[in-house]
Amino acid sequence: MGFGTTLLAISLAAGPGGWAEGDPATVGLDAAPLQAVEDQVRSGALVKLTGLLVARHGTLVFERYFGTAGPDALLDTRSATKTVTGYLVGAAIARKLLPGVSARVTPWFKDRRPFANPDQRKDRITVEDLLTMSSRLECDDWNEFSRGNEERMYLVEDWPRFFLDLPIRGYPSFATRPEDSKYGRAFSYCTAGVATLGFLLERAVREPLDRFAERTLFGPLGIDRLQWVRSPQGTVQTGGGLRLRGRDLLALAQLALDGGRWHGTRVLDAGWIAESTRPHARIDEQTEYGYLWWLKDLPWRDRTVHVVFMSGNGGNKIGLVPELDLAFAITSNNYGTRGMHEQTERVLVQSVLGAVRP
Repeated sequence: MGFGTTLLAISLAAGPGGWAEGDPATVGLDAAPLQAVEDQVRSGALVKLTGLLVARHGTLVFERYFGTAGPDALLDTRSATKTVTGYLVGAAIARKLLPGVSARVTPWFKDRRPFANPDQRKDRITVEDLLTMSSRLECDDWNEFSRGNEERMYLVEDWPRFFLDLPIRGYPSFATRPEDSKYGRAFSYCTAGVATLGFLLERAVREPLDRFAERTLFGPLGIDRLQWVRSPQGTVQTGGGLRLRGRDLLALAQLALDGGRWHGTRVLDAGWIAESTRPHARIDEQTEYGYLWWLKDLPWRDRTVHVVFMSGNGGNKIGLVPELDLAFAITSNNYGTRGMHEQTERVLVQSVLGAVRP
């Protein structure tokens, strides 16, 4: 098994990706819990981990890659990059290309009418419903029997039509209705909704969405190398699968940690970051959901800290801990395996949070 080298330096000069680099101790981190991850990969205690990057106070202080991955590898973090779609919604709203999250979805798809399973409630679906995975359509990737399961979407050419043709979701006695849910929304994980949001955005900004993303997000962050999956109709897949380098994934987390700024330059509106990273739906008793961000309190020392993160199949987690001024990227290719997210959470709690001195 090959291992990438650690890119640690005492100098705070900007390195590749525009990152200032330093030593863990200079930002109040104990290097031992972080370095222990490498030993656990070697021993087989951690499997298929591909990268671990940590930044504190805006300084990159730990960077490791495992297996065949390295600093220039384009990492497939699957649905973790759904969060990029939320960033682009914010960029479009700031430029007044999209009126806001209350904008209705169906008026952008008049060419797809008439929809199958007609229901007037479809016309009330908003951008916010797609950002929070709480539309009334029957779409659930966690249920293999769901008509809206993403695996069924990939079999058809027209993804927005697939989504908008879905029937209205039912709420049997064992399911919580939106009106009885915290925040008034019933969460249901739905990639097809986020993919449809990408089509809507492309129409709103009136240019290919990847070009808009390069101009408003990737360019300002210095992200100049990526690979974006496309739908059968040519629009980039905003439901996940965007491949980025480890440092660039970390930069996306740092952008939120710094309220939409990168090296002091405003990239996204601070209000949008605040709204995106607060809870809008509840997933379970431990986890809430923002605008395509996962929110969870995790143990640190003798208490808990609030963690905001992207999450994707394989155990990928990229996020921030505002209270500790910490950003992290944990990448893994344990695709479709039991315990993939639990393994990554252990790394986050024991090694990343465990490295932060009180």
